[in-house]
Amino acid sequence: MNWFRRFMTGRYGADQLSLALLVMAVVLSITVRLIGIPYLSLIVYIPLGLCIFRMLSKNIKRRSMENYKFYMLTSRVRRWFGKIQRRMAESKTHRFFKCPDCKAELRLPKGKGKIVITCPKCRHEFMRKT
Repeated sequence: MNWFRRFMTGRYGADQLSLALLVMAVVLSITVRLIGIPYLSLIVYIPLGLCIFRMLSKNIKRRSMENYKFYMLTSRVRRWFGKIQRRMAESKTHRFFKCPDCKAELRLPKGKGKIVITCPKCRHEFMRKT
């Protein structure tokens, strides 16, 4: 195992973009298998080769900048999935409403009956059942 540690010294290694490329290669591989066109399987090697190239690269500054750009490009999608995950985790104790005036998301505890809600953003009042 020491030989591998010495080999990887000074190299970039794995990051989020490399993992995404690896997942993309696996998904493409499964898709190509299901389609059944033999020469289409060469497409699978493109993201896999990029993943290995990035992991073994010694240009750490450039690889980290590529990962940063990928991270910023996918931030909106990750934020949306985080919001869905948070809502699912809190669905037993809270209800979520949107203000009809400013469309702000409001989180209220469940089981309070019919209440008047005042939006903290625009001060619009509306009635909902929790």
